[in-house]
Amino acid sequence: MTIVAGKVALVTGAGAGIGRATALKFAQEGAKVIVSDVNVKGGEETTAMITKNGGEAIFVKADVSMAKDVKNLILKTVQTFGRLDCACNNAGIEGKIAPLADQPDDNYDAIMGVNAKGTFLCLKAEISQMLKNDGGAIVNLASVAGLVGFAGLSPYVASKHAVNGLTKNAALEYGKQGIRVNSVCPGGIETRMLDSLAEQSTAGAQSAHQMMDPLHPIGHIGTPDEVADLIVWLCSGRASFVTGANIPVDGGFVAQ
Repeated sequence: MTIVAGKVALVTGAGAGIGRATALKFAQEGAKVIVSDVNVKGGEETTAMITKNGGEAIFVKADVSMAKDVKNLILKTVQTFGRLDCACNNAGIEGKIAPLADQPDDNYDAIMGVNAKGTFLCLKAEISQMLKNDGGAIVNLASVAGLVGFAGLSPYVASKHAVNGLTKNAALEYGKQGIRVNSVCPGGIETRMLDSLAEQSTAGAQSAHQMMDPLHPIGHIGTPDEVADLIVWLCSGRASFVTGANIPVDGGFVAQ
């Protein structure tokens, strides 16, 4: 039996990478999916992939750093499917690599606006709707950078620590009302974001695999599907006693 059959699931940043893999996994496991992204082309491609395989999905363009976009996203969800049961707040950006003293102010503002404020705004809107449904489950996308520091990535690290803090607080505040909130903390994953960081770090001299594989005790970086499996499980009844957790999915990276 599919583990989220009949549920309505929202995924932000679903136009590629972990977000796309999560949207597809939700659909495979029986959920109706709201695919959201600022990238219309990517979001529509994800939606088409779901419907081609017999799933049910709609695409809603949204910039999660904008409260009006987030409110409209939830409105469209309820207008289409009548409720919201599961949400994955995946939308995020990495920004520029530089030592803290050299970080441009606008880089910090942009990263915090999407990663931290965007998660905050999504949580507010999702929780408000889930309270009308008698509960739900939310997974926020943090990072191993939300558990440890990374030289050159101070705004990104700050944003992902904020995501983990928001996750814990939301879990404490709404657990008795039937809403579970967790975060996943991926290590190196085969995504455009990791490719971008590798290019900035090495001026293209090394691929993401060459740079990151040796840093993971398991011997290689992960795939979006490996993160998506955990996200969907956390939104299912099989994770009914799991809330307030910041869970690494990192090939042992933070165990070092």
